[in-house]
Amino acid sequence: MSMRSEYCGLVTEKLLGKLVSLCGWVHRRRDHGGVIFIDLRDREGLVQVVCNPDRPDMFKIAEGVRHEFCIRVVGMVLARPENALNSHITNGQIEVLCHELTVLNASITPPIKLDDENLSENARLMHRVLDLRRPQMQHNLRLRYHVAMESRKYLDKHGFIDIETPILTKSTPEGARDYLVPSRVNAGMFFALPQSPQLFKQLLMIANFDRYYQITRCFRDEDLRSDRQPEFTQIDCETSFLDEREIRDLFEAMIRHVFKKTINIMLVNPFPVMSHAEALRRFGSDKPDLRVRLEFTELTDVMRDVNLKVFSIPANMKDGRVAALCVPRGAELTRRDIDSYTNFVSIYGAKGLAWITVNKVAKGRDGLQGPIVKNLHDTCINAVLERTAAQNGDIIFFSAGRSKVVNDSLSALRLKIGHSEFGRAVGLSEEGWKPLWIIDFPMFEYDNEVNRWVSAHHPFTSPKDEYLEYLEVNPGHCLARAYDMVLNGQEIGGGSVRIHREDVQSRVFRAMKISAEEARTKFGFFLDALQYGAPPHGGIAFGLDRIVTIMAGADSIRDVIAFPKTQRAQCLLTQAPSRVDKSQLHNLHIRHQNAEPESA
Repeated sequence: MSMRSEYCGLVTEKLLGKLVSLCGWVHRRRDHGGVIFIDLRDREGLVQVVCNPDRPDMFKIAEGVRHEFCIRVVGMVLARPENALNSHITNGQIEVLCHELTVLNASITPPIKLDDENLSENARLMHRVLDLRRPQMQHNLRLRYHVAMESRKYLDKHGFIDIETPILTKSTPEGARDYLVPSRVNAGMFFALPQSPQLFKQLLMIANFDRYYQITRCFRDEDLRSDRQPEFTQIDCETSFLDEREIRDLFEAMIRHVFKKTINIMLVNPFPVMSHAEALRRFGSDKPDLRVRLEFTELTDVMRDVNLKVFSIPANMKDGRVAALCVPRGAELTRRDIDSYTNFVSIYGAKGLAWITVNKVAKGRDGLQGPIVKNLHDTCINAVLERTAAQNGDIIFFSAGRSKVVNDSLSALRLKIGHSEFGRAVGLSEEGWKPLWIIDFPMFEYDNEVNRWVSAHHPFTSPKDEYLEYLEVNPGHCLARAYDMVLNGQEIGGGSVRIHREDVQSRVFRAMKISAEEARTKFGFFLDALQYGAPPHGGIAFGLDRIVTIMAGADSIRDVIAFPKTQRAQCLLTQAPSRVDKSQLHNLHIRHQNAEPESA
């Protein structure tokens, strides 16, 4: 008999009466006074093994095995009694009566318990090899594999080919900081790790590989959080001779295919489409979670002349906004709840959270309760009630300030209330999958630190044709041929139609105050390539880590990456980053920080 004839988790009633050979790890061991039970685990799950003392040699070995011993079992598959089924395992109707037991490798006492639901993340990451043995992590990484595999199948069927692009490349700092790699051969010079294969995939379009994809690693030296890693994986795609609508249709179908094949979920067809401006107006976010039914109410115009400076000043500012969030049955919230929400929005820069409780809509002002009611004139009160469509028992929250602060704070509050226990109880949110496309993004955004316009997406995104004339005279007015795919409040993919003409690319650089010399230094190779009959092209990149996180219902993308970094960009398993020998630094022409300066 081979070392392993079956996977533990696949031993079912179909194998009753048959001799099987199993290999795996001891998940649990229970000594019931003369009979030893072992839950044996492999990648497919658990099976219960029964060791009886009527086989003394085998039983003596069984007495010595402990958690995480790697063992081999040869035994007979038997049915469990009807009144003694094992509910904690999927194949609890059967068990394996052990005939032979071999310890393939003993284990020291594990520093973490695999079935401990309260393990700290640091402990899990420090002992990641053991953590990866846990069934949930096994499930997550296999799900990741299936998502990648189904993506490849779809792309292959639609004529895409997988082409690798360089990992060591030129630093073209736009957006996040680059990770730099010093060159030993070329003293004082550096490679950069790619933030994405953006320029290379465009070069492939110019080179007539009109349908490219790559499941590739990308690197960004940026501050981290639960959905960011310094190295992450993209499903990166580019295609020629398609407009943005055709590109969206093609990749929307891919995501529907992946969800159906991997987790048997049928996403809506077609996905809703919403402009960037509408998303900010209704939800304060360019990645709205449509599972939450709450929406903003615009009040800037009616607050300009109220006797409350906290409202009137922002309402009269160029970039100010006053908006409201009407919460059905919100009068049931306690003052403690309201105070906690006030503290919550302060995280996003809000200076406070005004509110009105609606007791009797029909009574107008007299039916309202709250500290700001007396400062709002009747025209304003009537407009608030009409626009919010408030009902008896609702509460209306108000936010005022710069548009970004209002959008960030009120959109966060919208999600917090909608997904809270209260929100679910009163029907403010729902379960399920809510995808949509966000389109018509601004082409540029103004960066006050560098005092110039910068690209909102990246500098190779094409402006919409009707905005070409505004590129240099009014960059803030321009909209881009860009699109994001959003799912349940998370951006899972983003892309654009690219600039394929060198003259348009140069105009975009001028709008961003990038001189011809600077453009030539950073992107000369690319600008040259555009002059060789570059075709119209565009693409999209999906965050593989983020998609799998959403599918798995995980709290962090670290739960779907085999060996992730912490929020301090450290690997607790390998203790990276770490110091290196002075000789290594010398070979790279880098002076050690404690070295004496060279004499003149």
